[in-house]
Amino acid sequence: MAKYRHDLPQRRGGTFLTDGGMETTLIFQEGIDLPHFAAFVLLDRPEGRQQLKRYYDSYLAVARDHGLGFVLDSPTWRANPDWGAKLGYDAPALRAINAGSIAFLEELRAGWERPGAPCVISGAIGPRGDGYKSGNMTAREAEAYHRAQIAAFVEGGADMVTGYTLNTVNEAIGIARAARALRIPAAISFTVETDGRLVNGETLREAIEAVDRETGGAPEYFLINCAHPSHFENALKAGEAWTQRIHGVRANASTKSHAELDESETLDSGDPSDLGRRYRQLRGDFPMMRLLGGCCGTDHRHARAICEACVPPRALSA
Repeated sequence: MAKYRHDLPQRRGGTFLTDGGMETTLIFQEGIDLPHFAAFVLLDRPEGRQQLKRYYDSYLAVARDHGLGFVLDSPTWRANPDWGAKLGYDAPALRAINAGSIAFLEELRAGWERPGAPCVISGAIGPRGDGYKSGNMTAREAEAYHRAQIAAFVEGGADMVTGYTLNTVNEAIGIARAARALRIPAAISFTVETDGRLVNGETLREAIEAVDRETGGAPEYFLINCAHPSHFENALKAGEAWTQRIHGVRANASTKSHAELDESETLDSGDPSDLGRRYRQLRGDFPMMRLLGGCCGTDHRHARAICEACVPPRALSA
């Protein structure tokens, strides 16, 4: 059931929590094997679904304790044709797993949502290739490539879709255009290198303005994910109009570069308290950043630290 597709509550104000580093938590903390970093395969077996439920429940509990709404992303970052083929999923199987992921989240929402704390279900889209390496698709190719996954989310009843860990402008444009054609709201989340730029050298401003220009402002909003705040803080200028389009942050716990993280065999969980303080500073400078969550290396401890740093005391008793 697309409960909020035509009226996303996070666009109307308030603070919303998301989850954190799903794959890193499941692999490094839970000891779960995720081939090719793909969490969606867990949906195909009962024990895997329970593992995912426990993961999501740890974040939903933090949101409940702090009186926040929640944006619930599907575990489908790798559920696209190229990665699916490596995992033995053909087009019909991918369609079923993407649509089914939304039904799975519906069950979680039904048991958690309450008045004043809406839970939005978003179909998560990952890059065609590796989130740390540049792709070479044209915008038209990206639109055609991602259309099938977005169509499955529409069929499953998602409220919206979000493209995560995108590092090229063309792929972001393609996702935004495909979502618009299928009449489902979309958000775009870029990742940046330690210099605050996309892997090909574009600034965040250039990337966001290019996507808006080429799509007629189709994305509902933008986010930044899979980079530590210290990597992009200096790329943001308070008061500049383009920063008003950034509504969320899902940062890494680690200050390491993408190359260093790619080679790491251990989990760098960083400092949850320091991450919370950095989020508080970002929220103070950019009040539109009201979607708070994490990415690689973060877990529910980081989510709690972020909430304690950012949520006004009056909301804690809501």
